[in-house]
Amino acid sequence: RNVLAALFRNPREPMYLREIIAAVGMGSGHVQRELENLTRAGVILREELRVGRDLRVWNHTTIDYGCEIGDRSKVGTFVEIQKGAKIGNRCKISSHTFICEGVTIEDECFIGHNVVFINDKVPAAVNPDGSLQSAADWKCIPTRVCKRASVGSGAVILCGLTIGEGAIVGAGAVVTRSVPSNAIVAGNPARIIGYVDAGE
Repeated sequence: RNVLAALFRNPREPMYLREIIAAVGMGSGHVQRELENLTRAGVILREELRVGRDLRVWNHTTIDYGCEIGDRSKVGTFVEIQKGAKIGNRCKISSHTFICEGVTIEDECFIGHNVVFINDKVPAAVNPDGSLQSAADWKCIPTRVCKRASVGSGAVILCGLTIGEGAIVGAGAVVTRSVPSNAIVAGNPARIIGYVDAGE
Protein backbone atom coordinates (compact mmCIF):
# COMPACT_ATOMS: atom_id res chain seq x y z
CA ARG A 1 0.00 0.00 0.00
CA ASN A 2 1.02 3.60 -0.35
CA VAL A 3 2.33 4.35 3.14
CA LEU A 4 2.88 8.05 2.56
CA ALA A 5 -0.67 8.51 1.30
CA ALA A 6 -1.98 6.64 4.34
CA LEU A 7 0.01 8.87 6.67
CA PHE A 8 -1.24 12.05 5.04
CA ARG A 9 -4.83 10.81 5.26
CA ASN A 10 -4.56 10.19 8.99
CA PRO A 11 -1.53 12.08 10.30
CA ARG A 12 -2.55 11.77 13.97
CA GLU A 13 -2.41 7.99 14.02
CA PRO A 14 0.74 6.42 15.54
CA MET A 15 3.27 5.15 13.03
CA TYR A 16 5.23 1.94 13.47
CA LEU A 17 8.88 1.79 12.50
CA ARG A 18 8.14 -0.56 9.60
CA GLU A 19 6.02 2.26 8.15
CA ILE A 20 8.80 4.77 8.74
CA ILE A 21 11.21 2.56 6.80
CA ALA A 22 8.79 2.41 3.90
CA ALA A 23 8.03 6.13 4.06
CA VAL A 24 11.66 7.23 3.74
CA GLY A 25 11.84 5.75 0.25
CA MET A 26 13.96 2.64 0.59
CA GLY A 27 13.66 0.12 -2.22
CA SER A 28 11.07 -2.60 -1.75
CA GLY A 29 13.71 -5.32 -1.42
CA HIS A 30 15.53 -3.42 1.30
CA VAL A 31 12.24 -2.71 3.11
CA GLN A 32 11.36 -6.40 2.99
CA ARG A 33 14.70 -7.37 4.52
CA GLU A 34 14.27 -4.84 7.31
CA LEU A 35 10.73 -6.04 8.01
CA GLU A 36 12.06 -9.60 8.23
CA ASN A 37 14.62 -8.41 10.79
CA LEU A 38 11.83 -6.78 12.80
CA THR A 39 9.66 -9.87 12.67
CA ARG A 40 12.44 -12.29 13.48
CA ALA A 41 14.33 -10.47 16.23
CA GLY A 42 12.70 -7.13 16.92
CA VAL A 43 16.01 -5.52 17.85
CA ILE A 44 17.84 -4.15 14.79
CA LEU A 45 15.97 -2.28 12.09
CA ARG A 46 18.73 -0.31 10.42
CA GLU A 47 22.48 0.02 10.65
CA GLU A 48 23.40 0.80 14.28
CA LEU A 49 19.79 1.67 15.18
CA ARG A 50 18.66 -0.66 17.96
CA VAL A 51 14.99 -0.76 18.93
CA GLY A 52 12.92 -3.19 20.96
CA ARG A 53 9.64 -4.94 20.32
CA ASP A 54 6.36 -3.01 19.98
CA LEU A 55 8.01 0.41 19.84
CA ARG A 56 5.50 3.06 18.76
CA VAL A 57 6.69 6.26 17.10
CA TRP A 58 4.42 9.13 16.09
CA ASN A 59 4.91 11.22 12.95
CA HIS A 60 7.63 13.84 12.37
CA THR A 61 10.11 12.31 14.80
CA THR A 62 13.87 12.05 14.26
CA ILE A 63 15.68 8.98 15.59
CA ASP A 64 19.38 9.02 14.77
CA TYR A 65 21.60 6.05 13.99
CA GLY A 66 23.38 4.71 17.04
CA CYS A 67 20.63 5.28 19.60
CA GLU A 68 18.85 2.52 21.53
CA ILE A 69 15.16 2.28 22.48
CA GLY A 70 13.74 -0.60 24.48
CA ASP A 71 10.58 -2.70 24.31
CA ARG A 72 7.08 -1.19 24.35
CA SER A 73 8.23 2.42 24.62
CA LYS A 74 6.30 5.27 23.01
CA VAL A 75 7.86 8.28 21.31
CA GLY A 76 5.65 11.29 20.54
CA THR A 77 5.57 13.58 17.55
CA PHE A 78 8.37 16.09 16.84
CA VAL A 79 10.78 14.33 19.21
CA GLU A 80 14.49 14.22 18.38
CA ILE A 81 16.66 11.40 19.77
CA GLN A 82 20.32 11.83 18.89
CA LYS A 83 22.95 9.17 18.28
CA GLY A 84 24.24 7.45 21.38
CA ALA A 85 21.15 8.20 23.47
CA LYS A 86 19.63 5.23 25.29
CA ILE A 87 15.98 4.79 26.27
CA GLY A 88 14.82 1.78 28.26
CA ASN A 89 11.72 -0.39 28.23
CA ARG A 90 8.15 0.89 28.65
CA CYS A 91 9.10 4.58 28.59
CA LYS A 92 6.87 7.39 27.39
CA ILE A 93 8.59 10.27 25.59
CA SER A 94 6.10 13.10 24.97
CA SER A 95 6.04 15.41 21.95
CA HIS A 96 8.60 18.12 21.13
CA THR A 97 11.26 16.68 23.46
CA PHE A 98 14.99 16.79 22.68
CA ILE A 99 17.13 13.88 23.92
CA CYS A 100 20.75 14.50 23.02
CA GLU A 101 23.78 12.29 22.74
CA GLY A 102 24.99 11.07 26.14
CA VAL A 103 21.54 10.80 27.76
CA THR A 104 20.46 7.48 29.26
CA ILE A 105 16.82 7.05 30.28
CA GLU A 106 16.21 3.84 32.18
CA ASP A 107 13.07 1.66 32.20
CA GLU A 108 9.54 2.97 32.81
CA CYS A 109 10.37 6.67 32.79
CA PHE A 110 7.99 9.45 31.80
CA ILE A 111 9.39 12.43 29.90
CA GLY A 112 6.88 15.26 29.43
CA HIS A 113 6.34 17.60 26.50
CA ASN A 114 9.11 19.93 25.34
CA VAL A 115 11.76 18.61 27.75
CA VAL A 116 15.32 19.60 26.79
CA PHE A 117 18.49 17.74 27.75
CA ILE A 118 21.93 19.36 27.46
CA ASN A 119 25.27 17.56 26.99
CA ASP A 120 27.87 20.34 26.97
CA LYS A 121 28.78 22.54 29.97
CA VAL A 122 30.58 25.17 27.89
CA PRO A 123 28.86 25.27 24.48
CA ALA A 124 30.46 27.30 21.73
CA ALA A 125 30.07 27.65 17.98
CA VAL A 126 33.74 28.32 17.26
CA ASN A 127 37.23 27.57 18.62
CA PRO A 128 39.48 30.34 20.00
CA ASP A 129 40.99 30.77 16.52
CA GLY A 130 37.55 31.40 15.01
CA SER A 131 37.23 28.06 13.22
CA LEU A 132 33.93 26.25 13.49
CA GLN A 133 33.88 23.59 16.17
CA SER A 134 33.68 19.96 15.09
CA ALA A 135 32.90 16.79 17.01
CA ALA A 136 36.55 16.64 18.06
CA ASP A 137 36.44 20.06 19.74
CA TRP A 138 34.03 19.37 22.60
CA LYS A 139 33.30 16.68 25.18
CA CYS A 140 29.91 15.01 25.54
CA ILE A 141 28.95 14.94 29.23
CA PRO A 142 26.48 12.15 30.13
CA THR A 143 23.21 12.41 32.04
CA ARG A 144 21.18 9.56 33.56
CA VAL A 145 17.46 9.38 34.33
CA CYS A 146 16.92 6.39 36.60
CA LYS A 147 14.06 3.89 36.58
CA ARG A 148 10.50 5.21 36.96
CA ALA A 149 11.54 8.83 37.22
CA SER A 150 9.16 11.46 35.77
CA VAL A 151 10.21 14.73 34.15
CA GLY A 152 7.50 17.39 33.72
CA SER A 153 6.80 19.40 30.60
CA GLY A 154 9.17 22.21 29.74
CA ALA A 155 11.94 21.09 32.08
CA VAL A 156 15.58 21.72 31.17
CA ILE A 157 18.08 19.09 32.34
CA LEU A 158 21.72 20.17 32.47
CA CYS A 159 24.45 17.60 31.85
CA GLY A 160 26.60 15.56 34.19
CA LEU A 161 23.86 14.74 36.68
CA THR A 162 21.57 11.89 37.70
CA ILE A 163 17.83 12.01 38.31
CA GLY A 164 17.27 9.29 40.87
CA GLU A 165 14.89 6.34 40.76
CA GLY A 166 11.26 7.34 41.21
CA ALA A 167 12.07 11.07 41.37
CA ILE A 168 9.72 13.73 39.98
CA VAL A 169 10.91 16.89 38.22
CA GLY A 170 8.26 19.59 38.13
CA ALA A 171 7.10 21.30 34.95
CA GLY A 172 9.40 24.10 33.84
CA ALA A 173 12.16 23.17 36.30
CA VAL A 174 15.79 23.84 35.47
CA VAL A 175 17.75 20.93 36.93
CA THR A 176 21.33 21.97 37.68
CA ARG A 177 22.35 19.21 40.13
CA SER A 178 21.57 15.55 40.74
CA VAL A 179 18.16 14.66 42.16
CA PRO A 180 17.94 12.00 44.92
CA SER A 181 15.72 8.95 44.48
CA ASN A 182 12.03 9.66 45.18
CA ALA A 183 12.65 13.40 45.56
CA ILE A 184 10.27 15.98 44.08
CA VAL A 185 12.04 19.04 42.69
CA ALA A 186 10.73 22.25 41.13
CA GLY A 187 11.84 25.77 40.26
CA ASN A 188 14.84 27.49 38.71
CA PRO A 189 17.23 26.24 39.84
CA ALA A 190 15.33 23.11 40.85
CA ARG A 191 15.14 22.49 44.60
CA ILE A 192 13.70 19.65 46.64
CA ILE A 193 10.14 20.43 47.72
CA GLY A 194 9.18 16.98 48.99
CA TYR A 195 9.48 13.25 48.54
CA VAL A 196 7.30 10.63 46.89
CA ASP A 197 5.82 8.33 49.54
CA ALA A 198 6.44 4.65 49.02
CA GLY A 199 3.53 3.02 47.21
CA GLU A 200 1.93 6.25 46.03
